[in-house]
Amino acid sequence: MDPAVREWFERRSSRASDWPLDQLCTAKGSSTVTVVLPAIDEASTIGGIVDAVRRDLMDVAVPLVDEVVVLDSGSTDATAAVARAAGARVVHRDDVLPSVPSVPGKGEALWRSLAATTGDIVVFIDADLLAFRSEYVTGLIGPLLTDPSVHFVKAMYDRPITDGAVIHPGGGGRVTELVARPLLNLHWPQLAGFVQPLAGEYAARRHLLERLPFATGYGVEIALLIDSLGTVGLDAMAQVDLGERRHRHHDDLRLGRMSAEIWQTALARLHQSGDLQSIEPTLTQFVRDASQYLPVTHDVTALERPPLLSVVSDEHLHRR
Repeated sequence: MDPAVREWFERRSSRASDWPLDQLCTAKGSSTVTVVLPAIDEASTIGGIVDAVRRDLMDVAVPLVDEVVVLDSGSTDATAAVARAAGARVVHRDDVLPSVPSVPGKGEALWRSLAATTGDIVVFIDADLLAFRSEYVTGLIGPLLTDPSVHFVKAMYDRPITDGAVIHPGGGGRVTELVARPLLNLHWPQLAGFVQPLAGEYAARRHLLERLPFATGYGVEIALLIDSLGTVGLDAMAQVDLGERRHRHHDDLRLGRMSAEIWQTALARLHQSGDLQSIEPTLTQFVRDASQYLPVTHDVTALERPPLLSVVSDEHLHRR
């Protein structure tokens, strides 16, 4: 990892416990905070998330969150009814910017949510989380409320995966490790310090989000990360350790489609920048050590040998 990125990693990484609720309520001042949950067919989990946000951060003497909005992308189950009963404002994707025909995709829902909400700070939370805690929200907005130079905050966490009765603590995040992390390390090495670049939990200032393009599908997270870097610079970005994230895991076919969209989104940005030849042949990965992540950097230079005939004559090969 580049020394400047390592310095950023140590200075701009924090833990959710570093941002106590009373401190944030004091720091909030006149700022407003919106929590957005993009959802499609998440009736089994959406209610618990909305309830926790309302109970801990809204229906209290000094509210930290001003609105919680579920952006429904056309659920066929009871997602909308469950979210509304828990206290969320539910908005259907097609009712936002109706003059712009909608397309499927998570990024589409996030983009339209900006037109349906008003908060100065917007917090995006995936709607399929299990065992959600309101510290996810306080952790993400902590750096934004206390430091005006921070504009974008990404979550980091452990992603356990269950294989029958066995739980693998770091087994989740396959697309991150196999696709997103190599892409960012090779082409955007300034972003090598982000532990979970594809995390669906992040927060940002509205005036930044409204200046960025949104990939409509699975590429939205890597796009926002790259474009935020280009718009406000690395020092205006931060990450917060939320501990552990549990959610419903997808099968390999869906992960393959996700990977293809992420590649396409990244390649589009490389073409736009005209920097297709620039490659940094290192890969920084992360291991959990007690309560912190440790970056480990590897040289991944891909060497090639020339055709053997260019080194050894054809006559020599046939004499062997």
